[in-house]
Amino acid sequence: MKLQESGEMYLETILILSKKGITVRSIDICEYMGFSKPSVSRAVGVLKNGGFITVDNSGFISLTKQGYETAKKIYDRHNLLTQVLIKLGVDENIASDDACKMEHFISDQTFNALKNFLKNT
Repeated sequence: MKLQESGEMYLETILILSKKGITVRSIDICEYMGFSKPSVSRAVGVLKNGGFITVDNSGFISLTKQGYETAKKIYDRHNLLTQVLIKLGVDENIASDDACKMEHFISDQTFNALKNFLKNT
């Protein structure tokens, strides 16, 4: 299943919250992303049906292997693109916002070229 940008953003959010030591629930996603409960509930259903997350009986959300790999890919892209933009002189907040937009559309080839370029500079 190919995720749209919004699905990738939800997975990235779950990963970020998990890295902070938070046991993730829908309300945590609502608060972090600033989205309504119905919007998050719908997205959680789509991600669950797609095999990207599991939700236990207490409502705690976990990434599946597929969900983790997708989230990590987006998260890594975000971090690298932010670093590149900051090195180019872009303000840190603007760099992070712009990286968030770019991370979903940059090709694997271009991303890997940027990563290799940074390793060699």
